[in-house]
Amino acid sequence: MCSPPLHSPEIIYSWVFNEFPSFVAEDSRRFISQETGNLYISKVQTSDVGSYICLVKNTVTNARVLSPPTPLTLRNDGVMGEYEPKIEVHFPYTVTAAKGTTVKMECFALGNPVPTISWRKVNDHNPSKARLRKSQAVLEIPNVQLEDAGMYECKAENSRGRNVFRGQLQVYTYPHWVEKLNNTQLDSGEQLRWECKATGKPRPTYHWLKNGVPLWAQSRVEMVNGVLMIHSVNLSDAGMYQCLAENKYGTIYASAELKILASAPTFALNQMKKTIIITRGQEVVIECKPQASPKPTITWKKGDKAVRENKRITVLPDGSLQILNASKSDEGRYLCQGENVFGSAETVGSVFVKEPTRIDLTPKRTELTVGESIVLSCKAIHDNTLDVTFYWTLNGQPIDFEKERGHFESIRVQAASADLMIRNILLMHAGRYGCRVQTTADSVSDEAELLVRGPPGPPGIVIVEEITETTATLSWSPGADNHSPISTYNLQARSPFSLGWQTVKTVPENISGDMESAVAVELNPWVEYEFRVVATNKIGTGDPSAPSRVIRTSEAVPKTAPANVSGRSGRRHELVIAWEPVSEEFQNGEGFGYIVAFRPNGTRGWKEKMVTSSDASKFIYRDESVPPLTPFEVKVGVYNNKGDGPFSPIVVICSAEGEPSAAPTDVKATGLSVSEILVAWKHIKESLGRPQGFEVGYWKDMEQEEAAEKVKNEGNESSVILTGLEGNTLYHLTVRAYNAAGYGPPSSTVHAATKKSPPSQAPTNIMWMQDGSHVSLGWEPVRPLANESDVKGYKVLFRQEGHSNSQVIETQKTSAVVLLPDVGIYIIEVRAVSEGGDGTASSQIRVPSFSGGKVTSSQSTLHALSTSSSSVTLLLALMIPSTSW
Repeated sequence: MCSPPLHSPEIIYSWVFNEFPSFVAEDSRRFISQETGNLYISKVQTSDVGSYICLVKNTVTNARVLSPPTPLTLRNDGVMGEYEPKIEVHFPYTVTAAKGTTVKMECFALGNPVPTISWRKVNDHNPSKARLRKSQAVLEIPNVQLEDAGMYECKAENSRGRNVFRGQLQVYTYPHWVEKLNNTQLDSGEQLRWECKATGKPRPTYHWLKNGVPLWAQSRVEMVNGVLMIHSVNLSDAGMYQCLAENKYGTIYASAELKILASAPTFALNQMKKTIIITRGQEVVIECKPQASPKPTITWKKGDKAVRENKRITVLPDGSLQILNASKSDEGRYLCQGENVFGSAETVGSVFVKEPTRIDLTPKRTELTVGESIVLSCKAIHDNTLDVTFYWTLNGQPIDFEKERGHFESIRVQAASADLMIRNILLMHAGRYGCRVQTTADSVSDEAELLVRGPPGPPGIVIVEEITETTATLSWSPGADNHSPISTYNLQARSPFSLGWQTVKTVPENISGDMESAVAVELNPWVEYEFRVVATNKIGTGDPSAPSRVIRTSEAVPKTAPANVSGRSGRRHELVIAWEPVSEEFQNGEGFGYIVAFRPNGTRGWKEKMVTSSDASKFIYRDESVPPLTPFEVKVGVYNNKGDGPFSPIVVICSAEGEPSAAPTDVKATGLSVSEILVAWKHIKESLGRPQGFEVGYWKDMEQEEAAEKVKNEGNESSVILTGLEGNTLYHLTVRAYNAAGYGPPSSTVHAATKKSPPSQAPTNIMWMQDGSHVSLGWEPVRPLANESDVKGYKVLFRQEGHSNSQVIETQKTSAVVLLPDVGIYIIEVRAVSEGGDGTASSQIRVPSFSGGKVTSSQSTLHALSTSSSSVTLLLALMIPSTSW
């Protein structure tokens, strides 16, 4: 037993076995009731011996509480024998649940052997949504509905017998409004009827409140099944009413206000029109609708005399005055008076009777051709005292002159007439044109009809009735001829291989306008086509029909042979045959491929090979016995699943040439710089194997030839400069020729070394003396390191500031004279020159030039980048005139 503490809201039960967090696992033998928290073991085993603690957890706060431990021991005084199931846990005899909730019913039995649990709904099927939980000890029905209600049975069985428990599931629903009240206002003396309707299970009962106080039946008040009736209401009945619908599970409310009206007549909101203008013969209704409660009595006067009703003049039930077939005698001043117990009120208006308006619309019926123009004229004959307005319609819809500005224009020349100009008329402009004349007294209208002749409309959809390899039998229904008979039809087709729609040949060749079928001919087999029809009359050609369904013509033997059969270069002993593949449009069926036939020139009997790929454009035949450049007769044919097609014309092509058989001679290699070697060779032309180019292989002295890097030189060039090499390194080199057949033998190996690296030291202690535009420079010589190239001279580079191109002076001395050609600032630097390339640049010096090429003695100046003692000699040398250097 768990005996949980007081709790709110729901709690979840579990049991700790011996110590936390070891929990009891539920199965067919062990069950924890979530109703009581009790733990049930249907058949105890030795493994169950231990200490048990009930743990409860609050579902909202997650707070946990543990019960004191309960020990379970085994008695030694005997063994429990087998016995039939005993249902220890079961759901109540009556289970009530609200509609839409989840119902859980528990059922667990003790017994030896361990019983099995099964469920059923008595005299019905279990709900399909029902689920069995905890080894079938719990029946769970989610979103329970009224149809789920009924008797449920839980059955426990083992080999010793069975036991059954039955209980009733009752599903209830809260009351829910079907019909509510609405605020109502009534005249004094009228009858009130309000009805409340609600659903629910059990069926709701109804009660009524007035101003929060229960309402009881009286002589004028009736309440039956949610219907409230009050006869002959008065001011005392006004107030707030509530209807209550309730069953034992809940109560709902509906409210509404009842207002009782009681007032003297007034025309404050509904004054009679002061002036009413009508035309002779018309009907007119003069409204008289005063606000009043109770409903007032209405009387009418014309002038000072009461209006007498007759066949033409009638007072309607709402108090309005109706006059039929009005005449001049009906003109005058009319007074309407409303009266009830609270008072009276009156309103006045005048009626004027005018002559009716007439209309003249011309022309009445016209036929036009697309692109033509017309003017419709509308004239009104009307009372001169009335203003007149004209309105134009097309097929009953107002013409939007802004939208149709390019086609329609309304022209008002005179006050009593209006014209409609239609320019460049289209087929869509055909129809009934209406002119309506509106005055303050009446409205009259007339219509004219315009027929527009134009190119035919699109024919009906095209139906493919029969399809063959090259023909299609087609039918269609005629479209609108747009008032000009169809003279001819044109049949068009489209396939994945055509540029849009193309006219196809037909039988008959010319399709007359009275025909509705034809045969398309000269189609390609095994191609998907769509067809459409275009109609023509003497006005022009119309829009095409909708396309037919896509349909494929039947398969046929191919009739198109490959084009441009030719030879290609290949390897020794190979015959390479190439062709232009046949387009899918002309393959004529599935399983398309090529038959390649060839034979040595002058022999009989063809050797044939099948190429199964429809996209193939080449076949290679290899035979070790075929000498290079052997001529062959070649033709290429086609086939598909239907059979073999034609062959191409015979052409003569040669087998592949041989690879070069001789190595290049007189190979020489020369180191050019720290990273470049020039390789040159000679090659003797051979009858066998024409070189396509040459390949140079090179590797370092300490590497194997297998690691050689390779450079290809296409064409007849007989030299190449290798770049990107390591400085001061010995390389071994070979050269061999190659062509499409392969590579020839390599030449004998030659050797060459790259130059040492250029000096890493830059010229230092640069001194200069400026004399006008002449700058005399001097510097200390550069001493290369042991692994660097010897200095062969120096480069003096100078450029104007802001320019990228430098001018260069080369010298083998450690001095130079620079002539600065233009006015500006010059940047000068010096580099050592060696066979390994140019060395590191010196620090830059900036020298101003004021007079360009002119020499001015007053500008002579001596400058130095350093003043070390080692530069004294250089300074003295620069002070000697340059002419003596």
